[in-house]
Amino acid sequence: MPYVNIKITREGVTAEQKAALIKGATDLLVSVLNKNPATTVVVIDEVDTDNWGVAGETVTPRRANGK
Repeated sequence: MPYVNIKITREGVTAEQKAALIKGATDLLVSVLNKNPATTVVVIDEVDTDNWGVAGETVTPRRANGK
């Protein structure tokens, strides 16, 4: 049973976008590894931008500065 964990920043991702990620990850495992989609689990974790760091700073000020 494949388990995929996708982590993204919490920045207004829609339910439709999440559904597309889940379907895409499932389809990839089916096409590349011949996994059964009925037993493939995909979890999306949304992380606050204050809890996600890049290049030594949180994403919150990076977004504010256009990075």
